[in-house]
Amino acid sequence: MELLLAVSGALWLGLLTAMSPCPLATNIAAISYVGKRVDRPSLVLSGGLIYTLGRTVSYVLVALVVVQGLLSLSSLSMFLQRNLNLALGPMLVVVGLLLLDVIAWPWTKGSGSRFFESLQKRADRLGLWGAGLLGLAFALAFCPVSAALFFGSLVPLAVEHRSPLLLPALYGVGTAVPIVGLSFILAFSANRISRAFNALTFIEKWMRRTTAVVFIAVGGYYSLIYVFGVI
Repeated sequence: MELLLAVSGALWLGLLTAMSPCPLATNIAAISYVGKRVDRPSLVLSGGLIYTLGRTVSYVLVALVVVQGLLSLSSLSMFLQRNLNLALGPMLVVVGLLLLDVIAWPWTKGSGSRFFESLQKRADRLGLWGAGLLGLAFALAFCPVSAALFFGSLVPLAVEHRSPLLLPALYGVGTAVPIVGLSFILAFSANRISRAFNALTFIEKWMRRTTAVVFIAVGGYYSLIYVFGVI
């Protein structure tokens, strides 16, 4: 039962990450790049899948390195197993408050614009496979929401269940669902992509609020038990 909840949680976090405003905007930009071949729907869908694969590989590799590194250090691993629940409660509360915008996000604009301009030129030279390069790079350009969900929720979940590969991979699969949907819409009905974007933005807002409330409730419960010893 605990594993099922962890698997469901990893998929949900991935889905929420992909639909958050900043990652969704980068996904739209990448799919628009793929849409240069909009006259050939099969290539648009293939490019969307390759882009998705690139993002998924990045998330899995980062999580694998972080989680496996934490678990491989025996003293640190034992410390985490004993004290993870102590930190998990307050951490979930903080992530929930960030998702509700109660705590302001640290944010800087335009810091990597030149890098991504040169990256897109390289992607152009690679043709269809350039979508995979964009996926690899965009996944590593963590926005505040995606960073909070990835490092503040997925990584502790993977450490708790000693799952450096399965849960991060499922997180990557979760991030793929909206991207594949956008690729399909762009391939067969490009004029509806703005409607899809607006719909996803509306759905994401309520998904984010629901997740934030759950995080705060669970984090508060964990804090009462493991930090304050009330329950």
